[in-house]
Amino acid sequence: MLPTFQTNLDEVKEKVTVIGNDLVKSNKLILQALEDCNQSLFDEARNTIRNITPRTDEIDNTIIKILALYTPEAKDLRRVVAYFKITNEIARACSNTRSFIRGFTDVCEDLDVTTLNEFTLPMQNSTVKAISTSIAMINIDDADELQEMYEDVLIEESKADDLYEMLERKLVSEAENCANSFEKFHKMLKALRKSEKIAGRAISVANLLVYIKLGGTIHN
Repeated sequence: MLPTFQTNLDEVKEKVTVIGNDLVKSNKLILQALEDCNQSLFDEARNTIRNITPRTDEIDNTIIKILALYTPEAKDLRRVVAYFKITNEIARACSNTRSFIRGFTDVCEDLDVTTLNEFTLPMQNSTVKAISTSIAMINIDDADELQEMYEDVLIEESKADDLYEMLERKLVSEAENCANSFEKFHKMLKALRKSEKIAGRAISVANLLVYIKLGGTIHN
């Protein structure tokens, strides 16, 4: 007997959850690494999301098989397409995470402790909360709880965005008053922008999960 549509979709859901949890773990390790620019923790964070492309490709292939085998319609088609998009968003968040690690490890020790504690750590903390909540939403079916979690993701992404803007103003001001510092501060901001983008991906994932379970329109 062929596996049922729901069995195949549950397999997709499980694989998406696993990759999402690896993304969360990686960013939690980054948060720890930032406290003292711990290179081994940065390396562990990078290794946690290795080989993401073949894993997401496997999910995409499963989704294509579902579409070919069952030709789902209406609500079922909405769910399948949304999981396809979620996989892509998580893959892009993993790419942002790797870019952040690669860029920030070169400049981490140049960031003073005050700036680190006031902006960088809280910013990464909000990013972790945003993606953790969005991935947790995969296994939530209650409409009210889902909506509350969605609002939490929006709040944390907004915090990360605000902190980045404040940090940007601070570093630009410091660069103007410090000779030969522009390149260093530019590298910091470029790397930290990746962290803020990860939180943005969390909103996309959360929005798609609301779309799957509550209906409505996909907002990009």
